[in-house]
Amino acid sequence: MNEEFEPWIEKYRPKKLKEVIGHKNIVEKLEYYVKERNLPHLLFVGPPGVGKTTCVLALVRELFGDEAKQSFLELNASDERGIDIVRGKIKDFARTMGLSSLPFKIIFLDEADALTDDAQQALRRTMEKFSSNTRFILGANYSSKIIEPIQSRCAVFRFTGLNDEDIIKVVKHIAKQENIEITEDGLKAIVYIANGDARKATNCIQGASTDTKKIDEKDIYTVASRARPHEIETMILKALEGDFLTARKNLDELMIRYGMSAQDVASQMFRQVITLDKISDKEKLKIIDYIGETDYRITEGSNERIQLEALLAKITSIKTS
Repeated sequence: MNEEFEPWIEKYRPKKLKEVIGHKNIVEKLEYYVKERNLPHLLFVGPPGVGKTTCVLALVRELFGDEAKQSFLELNASDERGIDIVRGKIKDFARTMGLSSLPFKIIFLDEADALTDDAQQALRRTMEKFSSNTRFILGANYSSKIIEPIQSRCAVFRFTGLNDEDIIKVVKHIAKQENIEITEDGLKAIVYIANGDARKATNCIQGASTDTKKIDEKDIYTVASRARPHEIETMILKALEGDFLTARKNLDELMIRYGMSAQDVASQMFRQVITLDKISDKEKLKIIDYIGETDYRITEGSNERIQLEALLAKITSIKTS
């Protein structure tokens, strides 16, 4: 997360579970744990920016109240991912008795999928040994990177990206509190850029609001370094029509005007191809295949510009093949 925006995001983070937007089923289960004043080890899995950390912090506040500081330890495994973090900070905190009215403390290990296998094996034993007085909550983007013995010790909650209505609720709440006016096209642009990520939506508003209190589509796409969907669509359709030079010119404008990276362009092309109703499913499949190959080559270190122009050339050849 951008450190400049982090305090601003924290300002609007819900303080109670009932204030969390989206994930109704998960919130209801967490509220049950609060009511029972007990909980198992938990594993929160899902994409970034959808509310995993928010739910943990809200849960802790409701369980411990003012006693949260001495009963809660939050660590980010991507900063310290080796076995020493488990043998040191985690074990030291877990072995001490809590000072709150509850018989347990909570350790929240964010981005736990960044832990090495050795660290996860050590964590497994620690979770087992200190389960009487310590509960572990793990946050991860990919459950496949968490070893099975840890998964089996946890109740797994799978978070999905927020839907458009939830993102709009977040945006309108922030806009009201900050006295910011967001136009209708600006709101649609935020939803498109966020793609289910509330943190990304918040960062867009923060970045755009530094220059103006009336945010429109142009402000959002500029601060996010993204092209408008119709600009990507135009480039793809020009290539499909066989007009390679115009499509190449459109690509130049996108990369220069918005400062987009090659992977950003490929990612937006992928999103836009799916929604195109002017081309057949067969043509969509070919374009997606070409985009995937191009993205792989760019990731492996190939020249970005050459690969993107080669992608447009392949799309241009679809009609003639």
